[in-house]
This record gives sequence, structure tokens and C-alpha cells, in this order.
Amino acid sequence: MTPTQLLVLAIIAVPLMFALTDRLRSDVAALLIALMLGGAQLLGLGVLSTPDTPRDASRALAGLSQPVVMTLFGLFIVSQTLEKFGVASWIAQRLLRIGGQSEPRLIVLLTSATAVLSLFMNNLAAGALLLPTALDISRQARIPPSRLLIPVSFGSLLGGIATYFTTANIIASDLLLAANPPQTPLGILDFTAVGGLMALAGIAYMGLIGRHLLPMKDATPDDEVPEVNRELAYGLERRFWELILPPATPFAGLTLREVGLPAWHVLSVRQRRDTLHHLTTSHTLGSGDVLTLATDEARARRLAAQSGGALRRLATPELEALGLLVVEVLPTPDMGAIGRSLDDLELRLSTGFVPLAMLRDGKPHDGDLPTVRLRMGDALLMVGPDAGKKRLDKRRDLLLLRQVKHAGITRPYRALFTVGVTGLAVGASVLGVPVFLAMLGAALAIILTKTLTMEEAYAGMEWNAIFLIAGMYAASQAMVNTGAAALIGEQVVRWVEPLGGLGLVGGAYLLSAVLTQVIGGQVTAFVTAPITISAAITLGVNPQAVAIATAMGCSASFITPISHAVNVLVMGPGGYAMRDFARVGAGLLAVCFVMLLVGMRVFWGV
Repeated sequence: MTPTQLLVLAIIAVPLMFALTDRLRSDVAALLIALMLGGAQLLGLGVLSTPDTPRDASRALAGLSQPVVMTLFGLFIVSQTLEKFGVASWIAQRLLRIGGQSEPRLIVLLTSATAVLSLFMNNLAAGALLLPTALDISRQARIPPSRLLIPVSFGSLLGGIATYFTTANIIASDLLLAANPPQTPLGILDFTAVGGLMALAGIAYMGLIGRHLLPMKDATPDDEVPEVNRELAYGLERRFWELILPPATPFAGLTLREVGLPAWHVLSVRQRRDTLHHLTTSHTLGSGDVLTLATDEARARRLAAQSGGALRRLATPELEALGLLVVEVLPTPDMGAIGRSLDDLELRLSTGFVPLAMLRDGKPHDGDLPTVRLRMGDALLMVGPDAGKKRLDKRRDLLLLRQVKHAGITRPYRALFTVGVTGLAVGASVLGVPVFLAMLGAALAIILTKTLTMEEAYAGMEWNAIFLIAGMYAASQAMVNTGAAALIGEQVVRWVEPLGGLGLVGGAYLLSAVLTQVIGGQVTAFVTAPITISAAITLGVNPQAVAIATAMGCSASFITPISHAVNVLVMGPGGYAMRDFARVGAGLLAVCFVMLLVGMRVFWGV
């Protein structure tokens, strides 16, 4: 390898290692790669263009101008609109209605329903949409959530394999254009035949074999509250109390801090005509105040003795009469909550909700919950005012699991318009209109008709994916421009040449699948696609078929929960350990690999 090629590989590898060890966010690591590659080009090194052309340092930002970005912009807007008007929820409910209380049937239906939604929606959005439904089904059918949530997660990944509208698939298509020499990009239906075969086989695997490998975590009793009763699973020691301060209470004029009461233990304070929920430790108590507390019995009785007040224990259902709700939330991966605390997120001030308990790695977590930094897979039991639920539900960094009702289609004409526009965009793409133009046209039609406001559109963007693409595109460009991709591709050809084109296809899938387990599919696509496409050109194998196999490997996030955000999403509520994904997912990966080879032979003639 030349010094320039080694430099490019080092610039790419070091930030990705920091991202892998959770010292950097993946999108920040990608932007850092773009910055260093641009700096190297500015210094005269030929990493992005020919040497001694510092003006070409601007190519470090070329990722933002690629068709993949416009395609994702349109896809995010269409997905959000389908969700806003209940179209996706309506589809899910119709598919799940026939499930009854049969666990095998529900596993197949949940896997299938999420796969169907993932054909038109972002994988994470499809999984997040069906997660509350799956938990409600779990409660009503008295089936442990651990039996139903991995099927939701894996279903979204199987659907993503079979559609163009998956980020890794769009990236692989775009990287065909960046190859040397440039290749024809993929069409909107190019993933359908092989991916559909893999998805159907994967659903059959989950129904016949995978369901026997799903963990059997203890089901949570459900005899107190019809909507939420996770207190036992969370090991909740705090209980609800009502403390009525007498007219001559010594607490009058004192703050919560001065009486030794954490603000997050006080759910509300009723004062004559007002009820306050957005409380801080500087709140001043008054005579006659009625405090609703969530605290342990010893603290509650001590406060009653010190204040001279009357203490009454509240049953959970009584909270509703006081305008309070118990809900379960998850920090949404890659949306800004991971690594921050609830205090950092200003959740109490913005919504009035406070944490009751936390599950981490499937076990209750102790500590000062408002200051605990959130991790992937955490689940929180929270309580707050009914009026704050809408504000909580609108947050992108937290997913509300309980108290969510899927009422179906809310505005039929808007929903029908969205479905029609989406269908026209897909149809136009099939007829040869570039996918990015078709999706951008659909998004603009939705915006111009005020079906979705620009504010809602901006809120629905997954900016982390956009910036990840912006940075990693420069990395792929540098690998191609310096010849590093071709050089590594030649080594790959030496290994698989005896196996022919089918060996290269299988190797591309497995290489991507292995890397995806540790660095995620979006990053993997930028690392492996330039190499496998170069190898295909060298070996004389159809580069489009190899690009498809590479992209599909990026969706094979079946072994580790960290490989895809949708796996992280179900960890907390399912009570899963890391090994649970590998136990179910190893067989699914093998099934998908076999069906990939079959599909490539039948549909692509490889």
C-alpha cells in the first residue's frame, strides 16, 4: 500500500474505533473523517482528487449533494405523514386483528406486520410504531413481552432487506455511481425479488424455529391498572401518597429543599384553586397544601410526622382522578437522549413528568434517577400530568410506550392523499424517473398541500443519518480515488475467485453482515460497498448484484442489539440480554444467507 492509502485507512479507522467504543457518536465520527480528509486534500495530498489541488478539499462535503440525501429527505417526510394520519397504524391493526391469543400466530403476524411497514417506512419508525401495539397484545394475551418484541425488531429488518427505501440500500445504489468506472445505479424494484424471498423465508423461520429460541422472561401481573402495571418488573419501592398539610404546619414558607424532599418525589401540589406539576426544589410550601408524593413509606411517614399533616396511601388507579398518568418511555437511539440525563433534557420543566423507576439491562437500576445518564436499552417508568402527555409524546428523543392508543386513520382525505402521492412516487420510479426526484416530488406535494407543515417535516428528519452520510461519503470517495478500495478488492477476488460470482456475492453479504454487528449498517455500507463493487468489476461479476448483496448484509443486524437502533429499542421493554439476539438471530442470518444465494442464482443469474 502507498503512504496515501495507509493515511486514508487510518483517517477512517481511528474515528470509527472511537465510535465503536462509544467515545464518539457515529455521525460526529463521520464528520470528523470528512474534516480530516478535506484537510489532507488542502495540504496537497491526493486523497479526494489529484495531488496539489487544494481547491478540491470541498469534495469532503460532496455527500450532502448526493441523490441519496434527497431520497432520504423525501422518505422521512412521507414516513412521518403516513404515521401522522394513522395509515401505518391502520395497516398494523388490520394485520394483527386475526392474531387472537395464539402465541405462534402472533409471532408470525408481528414479524409480518413490521416487515410490511418497513417496505415503505424507515425501519426504526416501523419498529417504534408497532412496539406499543405489541406490548398491549402482550398484556391482553398474557404473553411475556420477551416472546413478541424480537419478532417486531427482526420483522423491520427483514422488510428493510426487500425494499429500496432502506438507508444502506440507497447508499449502495449511490456508490455504484462513485465506482471506477461508474456503474448504473439500482432501480426501485431491484431489491424486491431476492429480498422478498429472504423476508418470506425469515418470517417462516421465526414462526417455525425462531419462536422456540425466544427467551421466556417472567410475565408481569396485570391486575391493578388496565393500561400500565410494570411496577413489579421495575422493582418499584416508591409508592403513591397524599399528604395534607394543616393550617399551622411548620412546613409553611419552607422550600422542598429545606424540608429535605427531592422535587422528583413530588408529583403535584394543590393550592386552593391551582394544581402545580412543574416543580423544582425551590418551590415554597404553604399551609393547607395537598402534596401528591411518589416516595418510600419511611420518608412519607417521616414527612407526615414533621409537618403534622394527614397521610393517605393512594392506589395507582386513584392517580387518574388527580389528573396523573403512569407511562413507560424509552430513550430513542440516535435522537440526542443517549448519554444525557433527564435533568439535561429538562423533562420535568417541559412535560411535568418525573421518573419512578428504571430498567437497565433488564434489571431495576438504583440511583438519583433524574441525574443518571441514559444508555441504549434503558426503560423508564414515569408519572406526570395528563396535560403533559401530548408534549411527552411529541418528543423525538423519548418514545412513549404506554397510554398510546392507535385509533386508526384520523383524517381520511389526508390519509388517502398521502397514500396516493406515495403510490405515484413509487410508480414513477418504476417507470424510470430517478428515485430521488420521485421522492422529493412526493415530499413537496405533501408540504405544498399543507398535509404536513415544514416544522413537522424538520422535526421528523433523522439528521444523524444525513450527517453520517455526508461524512462517510467522503471516506468512500477517498478509498476509490486513492485505489485503496481496488487494492482490497483485488485481495477479496483472490479469496473468492475459485468460488466464482456466487462466492463473491456470498462473501459480500457475510462481510457486511459481520461488520454490521459492531458498527451498524449505515457505516458498513460505506466501508464495504466500494471494496465489493471494485472486486465485482475486476472479476467480471454483475456489480449491481454484488451491491445488492452488500446492502442486504448491512440489514442483517440479527446478532447483537447494538447493530441497529430498532434492536436497542426493544431491549428494555423485552428485558433482553445481548445473548438473546444471537440465539434467535444466528439461525435467521443463516436462512437469509441461503435464500440470498438461491435468489441471486434464480433472479440475477449469478
